[in-house]
Amino acid sequence: MSRTCRLLDLDFADLDVTAAARRIAERSDTAPFSYVVTPNADHLVRLSRNPSLLPLYQDAMLCLLDSRVVARTARLLGLPSPTVATGSDLTARLFAAHVAAGERVTIIGLRAAYLDVLVARTGIAPPAHYDPPMGFDGDPAEMQRTVRFVLDHPSRLVFLAVGSPRQERLAAAIAASGAAHGTGLCIGASLEFLAGIVPRAPAIMQGLGIEWLHRMASNPRRLARRYLIDSPPIFRLLLRERLSR
Repeated sequence: MSRTCRLLDLDFADLDVTAAARRIAERSDTAPFSYVVTPNADHLVRLSRNPSLLPLYQDAMLCLLDSRVVARTARLLGLPSPTVATGSDLTARLFAAHVAAGERVTIIGLRAAYLDVLVARTGIAPPAHYDPPMGFDGDPAEMQRTVRFVLDHPSRLVFLAVGSPRQERLAAAIAASGAAHGTGLCIGASLEFLAGIVPRAPAIMQGLGIEWLHRMASNPRRLARRYLIDSPPIFRLLLRERLSR
């Protein structure tokens, strides 16, 4: 068992990307389905506003912190600060070190037009792929159809790339079926980065913890609200946690 670090009602695994990827890769493809979540500042603010979502994260096999801003702010305030293991870095590490050439994975989300370039860049077999419609998690029939697709296309690794909290709801529903195996990864846009469809920030920006600025600049229409309005309350939440301790 890895050491955990409790912050904002979640027990984060204190693992770096290499160790987290190794832990996932060591699971058997016949093991009962479990899943990995990678909450960032936006997720944590949402959880504070909608605590009913907390069990989706608390029931995960691994909860990994996907925010250098959160980690650094927590340290500055004297709070426990888990090692950062972003979903994008975790996905890249899994494909680089633990997904065999020609292996078939299952992908939920990601536009079909991007599959060929993902296959070409990673060397995997054409994946089992289903891209559910927007809002599928609010439609019981469509949610069941998506779960059924995963059950009918078993893989050692199941990449859930439909955004939060849809991917976490889907992961929990797959686990609740009791019929799935392998490991689900709630990884948002990570496959788009891996395929080169969306460029990641330069390494220096990642290291400085301002990758969010690069992402916002690349798609301000979609991401400006997330980074300028939705996420900043994380500072208040961390300060409140520090005062409560």
